[in-house]
Amino acid sequence: MTGATDLKAGTARIQRRTIGVLAGAQIVSGMGISIGFAFSALVVHELSGSTALSGLAGTAVVLGAAIFALPTARAAGKGGRRAGLSFAYGTALIGSTVAVAAIGLGLWPLFLAGLLLLGAGTAGNLSARYAATDLAPEGHAARHLSLVVWAATIGAVAGPNLAQPAAEFGARLGLSAEAGPFAVAGVAFGLAAVILNLGLRPDPLVLARRIAAGARPAGIDAPGRTTARAALAALRRVPLAFRGLLAIVVSHTSMVAIMSMTPVHLDQGHASLTVIGVVISLHVAGMYMLSPVIGWLADRAGTTPVLLAGMALLLAAAVTAGMAGHNVPMVTGGLFLLGVGWSCGLIAGSAMLSQSVPLDMRPSVQGLSDLAMNVCGASGALIAGAVMGATSYRTLSSLVATMVVVMGVTLLRPARPIPAAG
Repeated sequence: MTGATDLKAGTARIQRRTIGVLAGAQIVSGMGISIGFAFSALVVHELSGSTALSGLAGTAVVLGAAIFALPTARAAGKGGRRAGLSFAYGTALIGSTVAVAAIGLGLWPLFLAGLLLLGAGTAGNLSARYAATDLAPEGHAARHLSLVVWAATIGAVAGPNLAQPAAEFGARLGLSAEAGPFAVAGVAFGLAAVILNLGLRPDPLVLARRIAAGARPAGIDAPGRTTARAALAALRRVPLAFRGLLAIVVSHTSMVAIMSMTPVHLDQGHASLTVIGVVISLHVAGMYMLSPVIGWLADRAGTTPVLLAGMALLLAAAVTAGMAGHNVPMVTGGLFLLGVGWSCGLIAGSAMLSQSVPLDMRPSVQGLSDLAMNVCGASGALIAGAVMGATSYRTLSSLVATMVVVMGVTLLRPARPIPAAG
């Protein structure tokens, strides 16, 4: 009993340290992501002279996050969380360097390539939330995960406000004002990698596997490294894992679809840029501000009730925003609810996914989840633009509401394994 108690106490200490290190890295890398993302469209516009091409900036970053989700998970599965996150932030550092060079050369295609690599930083930040669950004690996975999600808020909010200091930093390096933010982003990604490599010891995933191997009966070998195909097979066998992934995808797609078109909708109602900025800021506050509370609720009440609450909030958001017309307070309320609903879906869905699959499968399944989340988010933004152009913001909100209702009904049904194809 004493040995088990000592192991539990030692693991708890390591987990507290792990959460602190992950949160610190999230703050720094979040600054790099947000400062790069905030000015990317402007740089593409200046380099290309085209407003239409400027929209490719955001697409490149999101696409990069999707592309590097599985390689990040593969690196984690092979070498632990430290290896996976170092790969992601190292790739983002290279992307920042490419972006700085592209600005100096005046080449917008090269700049987009840099943004694609910079998107790996987003893949790293998404992967970090799962690293918080590896050593989490039973019944605490959601709240530990939510603390890492919440930490990213600090960097995300601070990043765009560093524009002027970043420009001055770039000037001291002999760079243009436009290149300064991307130089700072590169420094941020490099610092995040240093924090992880120095502080994330022992590696939480590696240690969790050792503990699991120690608890495994003699004669039973540890499972081998998994692949994306094996992860898909695991999702088919484990209904709760697939349900968690589906909830994450629906929550993210709903949020991106409405959020991405809200500035356009408000602009059509002649709202000022200041007003639009306040609306989006309150939306981002809804996404992250209540994360620790949502994590605590998911552990206490269960992930399914919190996911149902998230779908209810997303439905309320779609109805409120869709019925608001150009009433700014109503749109603001809808966007705040949209952010909180997204937070419920991401945190409870991620906890459900992680807790329902075997430890050896987690990195691959988690990477697959982030891939699906980013691809569907990017697709949702593109489809939302087409719907908005052809019909209206209200129609877009109605389509999102329908998708959310279907997901809510799915959550209420008993979870069953997915039949094998063929």
